[in-house]
Amino acid sequence: MPSSLFRLALVLGLISAVGPFAIDMYLPALPTIGQTLGASPGAVQASLIAFFVSLGVGQVIYGPVSDMVGRKPPLYFGLLLFAAGSVGCALAPDIGTLIALRFVQGLGACAGMVVPRAIVRDLHTGNEAARLMSLLMLVFSVSPILAPLAGSLLIEVAGWRAVFWAVTLASGLSLVMLFTSLPETRPPEERVGSSVASALAGYGVLLQDRYFLGLSLIGGFGVASFFAYLANSSFVLIDHYGLSTRQYGIAFAANAASFIGVSQLTAKLGTRFGLAPMVKVAVALYAGVMVLALALNLAGIDSLAVLLGMLFVGYGFLGLVVPATMVLSMEAHGTIAGTASALGGTLHFAAGIAVMGLLIPFANGNPTPMLWGIAGSAMLAFVLTRLTLRGPHAPPAEPA
Repeated sequence: MPSSLFRLALVLGLISAVGPFAIDMYLPALPTIGQTLGASPGAVQASLIAFFVSLGVGQVIYGPVSDMVGRKPPLYFGLLLFAAGSVGCALAPDIGTLIALRFVQGLGACAGMVVPRAIVRDLHTGNEAARLMSLLMLVFSVSPILAPLAGSLLIEVAGWRAVFWAVTLASGLSLVMLFTSLPETRPPEERVGSSVASALAGYGVLLQDRYFLGLSLIGGFGVASFFAYLANSSFVLIDHYGLSTRQYGIAFAANAASFIGVSQLTAKLGTRFGLAPMVKVAVALYAGVMVLALALNLAGIDSLAVLLGMLFVGYGFLGLVVPATMVLSMEAHGTIAGTASALGGTLHFAAGIAVMGLLIPFANGNPTPMLWGIAGSAMLAFVLTRLTLRGPHAPPAEPA
């Protein structure tokens, strides 16, 4: 593996991880925040949803802007806005203020979500892009694996507000890496044809591309199943099963490690079997495991070991799906890579937000509503896979 490829993945992965870091470090604090600010579980979850909403909405803007002005300027702006929102969250006096500032924080974080994917497409396609995307996810895994553990320790020592001071520091380190280590991959001569009009035309092409939309939503409902877990797992594992915040961090890290570890096989399996056939098999296995987890729960098996074991296996299969669908969806849209990355990311978050929103009225700390959200998302991904990858398809041409 070329060292330059790993260095690029390291920088892109750490910049991409800033936003998820603000999610994953925050999760062990959800019950404590509710107690401290006198807020219900639904209100505390709303602060998480506000962050996801702004992550989804902001990508629609950052992607085309990165096509027009280059990849680095939107990253500078986003990281600075994220840092400002993080400071505000650390000082928030009530749940309403926290929700509003989480929205601002998310608007900054989404630059680090959308632009690195466009950079991958600027540089590579096919299995090489899948390899870089998988490497990016490997570095990205520092957040879901270590952040809940770090967050639980910070909360124990310094309270939940320390989480936001920590992510402020992380954004500062990302700015330094961006300035010193990341080259511009969208040179001025490639920006000449990019404008607001071309962005709108690009979105028009993408919205008519059944293949792009289908692949984006397959990945989106895979991500949505993880969002259902994000929003509910701290209440289920801490309140229902009695784990400490530190034990919760370990349990969360195990599922994230499964996802990230298996994702590293994407390029190898894609080279041997093809990315699309691999996605078909991986989605079927992922959906089968998640539906079985729900069925066991409905049959009265309310076991922490069974729950964690099934999620560990299911999210492992999902690790093959998300990077492959990202690469396949953007394959034919290199000249509007930022716009394609933005719309794909927005569809991911739209699916996740919809599932989290549907679960809020039923959230009671019991694992059953969470498992309905996870299994339902997995089945939607399975149906979309059967519809999208059932035969050859040529995406529409990009706008001139």
